[in-house]
Amino acid sequence: MNTPYVKCTDISVKIGNKSILDNVNIEFHAGEFTVLLGPNGTGKSTLLKTLSNEMPHSGQHYLFSKPTQDWDKKVLAKQFGVLPQSSSLTFNFTAQEVVELGGLTLEGGQKEITRVAREKMNQTGVLHLADRLYPSLSGGEKQRVHFARVLTQLSATQHNKVLFLDEPTSALDLSHQHNTLKLAKAQAEDGACVVAVLHDLNLAAQYADRIVVLNQGNIVADGSPWEVLTSETIEEVYRWKTQIMAHPTERHPVILSAA
Repeated sequence: MNTPYVKCTDISVKIGNKSILDNVNIEFHAGEFTVLLGPNGTGKSTLLKTLSNEMPHSGQHYLFSKPTQDWDKKVLAKQFGVLPQSSSLTFNFTAQEVVELGGLTLEGGQKEITRVAREKMNQTGVLHLADRLYPSLSGGEKQRVHFARVLTQLSATQHNKVLFLDEPTSALDLSHQHNTLKLAKAQAEDGACVVAVLHDLNLAAQYADRIVVLNQGNIVADGSPWEVLTSETIEEVYRWKTQIMAHPTERHPVILSAA
């Protein structure tokens, strides 16, 4: 296996007396789309925030073999993009101006920033919202605008990219859920290391190269969709009976409720 783009060793997080992550060790690699699954409150988003250096923790984590805290933020911004669950932006920027904030990593001046921003807005399906004020957008529209912003940010380099997506489909309708995950998958196919938190097991089964299941702050399963999404594991983690079948044309797992 090649050198991991992201690696953490013995990561633990506590909030008060509650353990959120308990000595987690994991690596994420280039060209791989990994989905984190698990019940609410089990540490998925906390793991992403920890690896982004946003949460107090014990243990160590690395980006491109270098401790995360040792990176110059301006340099790292060209290689490391994060789409959070929500953003509290309240300024009366237009949607395009929000996306262009990601272009501060680009060379070539404002003309190039605008070109790339509009290209990414088209990919995420928000180009028609370019002149709308950001606070007036729906939750799903805001989510897609920020995804376009992060994709614009990562356009500054062609290599050594990491993309973290924290519940990127939570506010989206069916077509935009699939488009978002297709774009994430395409980033991995182009060589990026992509890690996403999802709740929908069937979306994870369809798009992930690798699935990591967390439960009560620990990794309980790690492998391909077929290896991880078994009826036994799902019942153990989610306390729900399911049946697993193969998709009739794509052959990925399909999870059906059996309760």
